[in-house]
Amino acid sequence: MAHVLGVDIGGSSIKAAPVKIRTGEITVQPRQVPLPEPATPNAICEAIRDIIENFNWTGPLGCGYPGVVQNGVCFSVAHVSDDWLGVNLEKRLRELVKAQVKVINDADAAGLAEMRFGAGRVYHHSAGGTVLMLTLGTGIGSALFHNDKLFPNTEFGHILMPEGIEGEELAAAAVRVKENLSWDAWGLRVNKYLEMMSRFLSPDLIIIGGGVSENFDRFKRYLTVNTDIVPAQMGNKAGIVGAALALNLTSPDSGSTED
Repeated sequence: MAHVLGVDIGGSSIKAAPVKIRTGEITVQPRQVPLPEPATPNAICEAIRDIIENFNWTGPLGCGYPGVVQNGVCFSVAHVSDDWLGVNLEKRLRELVKAQVKVINDADAAGLAEMRFGAGRVYHHSAGGTVLMLTLGTGIGSALFHNDKLFPNTEFGHILMPEGIEGEELAAAAVRVKENLSWDAWGLRVNKYLEMMSRFLSPDLIIIGGGVSENFDRFKRYLTVNTDIVPAQMGNKAGIVGAALALNLTSPDSGSTED
């Protein structure tokens, strides 16, 4: 299985491209389409069908979904229609490509990409330590790895903070824009959230992903948590690459990939 079509269902768009899984290389220009409104299962599957036909794709497919996924079934909804609850997305996508399909949480997908080819690759190759990947965007997505094993569907953005609100309501990137916060003020909020995560998980490394990773230097001085904190390296392609890598998971609960 040299190439896999990676599909990333995001909060505002669907991105996809064939990925060379040995190197993480995206082999052609990614295809990006707006997220349908409303973002129902039928509408999104139709959009993915169009992408598949655009690439003339008939091989394996990996997909990142913005919510909890267990055995291919969607068990939570955040930025999509409530109609997704209980939908077996793996089965529906398998009908489109007539090939192997794997669907995982979108933050888990981004984490797989960073662990294999990005900021966490040292931990991937050494298979040691605990790595927490956090994507700061519309909400906060999370991916947790220990000894290179993925613990799926962590959803740490919903953890309750002392302020009585969820972590993503305090420190998501969208909150900075919505409340017109300076980078300084927002950086302090992010640090408060990271302190909570560090207290619970004691990670050896925290990777900050999402679009704000490009502005990491503007708020990193406020991140005083006693662990290594680095920006993600894979950028916008992390979701696509990680979705493709999901096909090589050794089990539904494992983050190891074959070489």
